[in-house]
Amino acid sequence: MSKSFSRSVSARLTPRSVSSPRVLAQRKWWAAQGPSFGNLAVIFCLVSVILVAGCMLYLYAFRYFGRGRLISGFFDESDVCNVFDGSWVPDDSYYPFYNSTECPFAERGFNCFANGRKDMNYLKWRWQPRHCDIPKFDAREILERLRGKRVVFVGDSMSRTQWESLVCMLMTGVQDPNTVYEVNGNKISKTIRFLGVKFQTFNLTVEFYRSVFLVQQGLAPKHGPRRVRLTLKLDKMDDINHRWIDSDVLIFNSGHWWTPTKLFDVGCYFQNGGVLKLGMSINSAFRTALDTWATWIETMVNTNRTHVFFRTFEPSHWSGLNQKDCEVTQQPLSVAKSDDRSEFADIIAKVVGNMTVPVTALNVTLMGAFRSDAHIGTWSHPSSILDCSHWCLPGVPDAWNELVFFHLLTNSREQKTHHIDGEWDNERKSINKDDSVDLIGA
Repeated sequence: MSKSFSRSVSARLTPRSVSSPRVLAQRKWWAAQGPSFGNLAVIFCLVSVILVAGCMLYLYAFRYFGRGRLISGFFDESDVCNVFDGSWVPDDSYYPFYNSTECPFAERGFNCFANGRKDMNYLKWRWQPRHCDIPKFDAREILERLRGKRVVFVGDSMSRTQWESLVCMLMTGVQDPNTVYEVNGNKISKTIRFLGVKFQTFNLTVEFYRSVFLVQQGLAPKHGPRRVRLTLKLDKMDDINHRWIDSDVLIFNSGHWWTPTKLFDVGCYFQNGGVLKLGMSINSAFRTALDTWATWIETMVNTNRTHVFFRTFEPSHWSGLNQKDCEVTQQPLSVAKSDDRSEFADIIAKVVGNMTVPVTALNVTLMGAFRSDAHIGTWSHPSSILDCSHWCLPGVPDAWNELVFFHLLTNSREQKTHHIDGEWDNERKSINKDDSVDLIGA
């Protein structure tokens, strides 16, 4: 091989014989013509135009076509730090943030400690990005920065969990707990469509709106097939959407109810433009609904004021042949493992990636895929219901809120829209298909 390579290089580097008639003719022509200034100027201009066009084409392709391949995170254009690229590390220095038993806004179903869980190791883990550090959550500082503002969560029971988590985290910075109350005097319930907690001293409200599909759900149209009892109007936002608009922080989630058991099995089908779409798949319907949501954000929400987030699908850790077994581990998994809904990840990536206003995708899916130790399991209420979908409080949702405020405190309003890496940010399966388990997510 070395001899052959030497011969090849030698052959390429050997110059032509200067006695070649063709070479002599070319040299005589060049000497006669000469490199005129005009010719050089024309060549320089052409090369410059080609270089500029090439650079513009590259930047356009990278910005618009390549951005959907970026891992969603809170980084600027120099891609300094992707906070979602990391791992869980043990830390008992200040975790957990709060005692859920002492927080009046943590519902019993998520309070694993009150429901008999003895193992507290799941509370001692901190999410550590690979290339940067997340400052400690300072409840007092956050309260001061949120003075006079509205933080709104919209979605299903996973959204309610994050809402409860944030309220309990902020409670640790309040001197007088009696100045914090639910605005309508309601107890925390999974059936109430609106819950709002007022921090009176700071004139701050943290609100939750139950909207599991984000679009309108209504009765079946007249003269429709018998199996159609309800419809999802994919082209119309939930009728309470006007209450979300004038907020300062707006955090959405959806996906866990987009399953056959929560749709087709109960006679709920899709409707678009007033027309029933009986043959439409769930994935197509989800994409249409998110397109409606995106248009609503672009036309109705003032993103110069409102920071908009869309949180990705949270992984579950059901096991067994029928995905009905729930085994809560002692520690986080060393390798991410959970039930996948990769189609939803791609849909979210495309919709958010095509939006014309700043929206941040909270890419929490991979974070949760390691945390098979942090699910409610048998420590639910009542205890007869297994739950490998929702999370204990305190727990994983606290980390979601840390990342929200890390973004709000460190990134400028001019920050570009963030996106999801479809390769590893896989959407996860919804709650177990057993109807008894579904009650938890109501």
